[in-house]
Amino acid sequence: MAAAASGAHADQGNAPASGSPPAPAIYVPAGELPGMPGDEGAVAAGTETAGADATGSGVDASWSGAAATRPGASAASSGAAVDAPIVAPVPFAGIVRRRVVVDVPATTANLGSGYDALAMALDLVNRVTVEVVTGPSVELTVRGEGEGQLTGDRQNRFVVALELGIRWALGELPAGIGWRIDMRNEIPLSRGLGSSAAATVAGLVAADALTGGRLDARRQLELACELEGHPDNASAALLGGFVVVAMTGGRPEAVRFDVPARLRAVLFVPDRPLSTTAMRAALPREVPHRDAVFNVGRAALAVAAITSGRYALLREATEDRLHEPYRAAAYPELPLLVSAAREAGALGACLSGAGSSIIAFADDEPTLEAAGDAMARVAAEHGLPGRIRPIAPRNAGPIVVDEE
Repeated sequence: MAAAASGAHADQGNAPASGSPPAPAIYVPAGELPGMPGDEGAVAAGTETAGADATGSGVDASWSGAAATRPGASAASSGAAVDAPIVAPVPFAGIVRRRVVVDVPATTANLGSGYDALAMALDLVNRVTVEVVTGPSVELTVRGEGEGQLTGDRQNRFVVALELGIRWALGELPAGIGWRIDMRNEIPLSRGLGSSAAATVAGLVAADALTGGRLDARRQLELACELEGHPDNASAALLGGFVVVAMTGGRPEAVRFDVPARLRAVLFVPDRPLSTTAMRAALPREVPHRDAVFNVGRAALAVAAITSGRYALLREATEDRLHEPYRAAAYPELPLLVSAAREAGALGACLSGAGSSIIAFADDEPTLEAAGDAMARVAAEHGLPGRIRPIAPRNAGPIVVDEE
């Protein structure tokens, strides 16, 4: 049986019953921007401000608001009409704001068996501030992850998505427009935690905010998946929570669920980056029929486990035969790290995305700590430096703050 195992690569609140608009996500008024970790008076980055109800109810992405509700956003974009604030004039037609701040989450994709189909947003956040400037320049400051590594021009993934979104919203990019961008990044690069998808989603959400809500959720989802080349991380970053996604007729269809609050995770993040393109190229063009059947059943089990709260099923649900065995050739510590977390009592463990991070799940703190310690011990025994990071799933998608 042929498997779509190769390809190019370029984390909202309560979800009502499927088929009805969800409660809008959070708009944070100017001056009430939550702090990042390390800021005085900071709130926890990625706090579930949209309010998960732990019911696991799903909602089709065509209704899911991708960005936080903004003053002046259309009902099609936000689901609610609000009064637009008085803002200073912006010297570019169609651009209604001067400065926007976007928080966007990390994501973990596949969850073992759900290759390119399952993903979850994580409570690890990049914050991007973009300011409109006159003159076709790009000024980029990066603090945290990616500092000294990210390109500061129009090839930057955030800028690519920002300008693509504005072209879709306005029909063209205003002549002479430029950007002053400040990134405060918590998401490591090339570690399987959706840093590329986060940049893409942040750019599209910023474009929507700067143009007054002209990109609806469906368009943002389609553009994000087009830029990323596959839909899993992009969907989870845009919608938050736990996402099931498939390409149908060339278009992404995503359904999100809230992740119940008691499910937690721990990451082992190696100091070794892995190229997503290279890790996808390691996969075969075809896989045995029995392996495809194995994964189909376990991917379905993963959805049932997370949405029903039957977490004991995650042990089998996170097993995989489609990608992890082949990727282990380039990452020989992978099966050892996964086995260590499982043997320490983790509910399930797997490679996060294309790696190199490993994610293990638990529903109590002692098991979470034991799984992290076990992965750290095996990594040290094999000379693989890295760090352990306990983390929570995040039910909120992007949060937009309009300061001007």
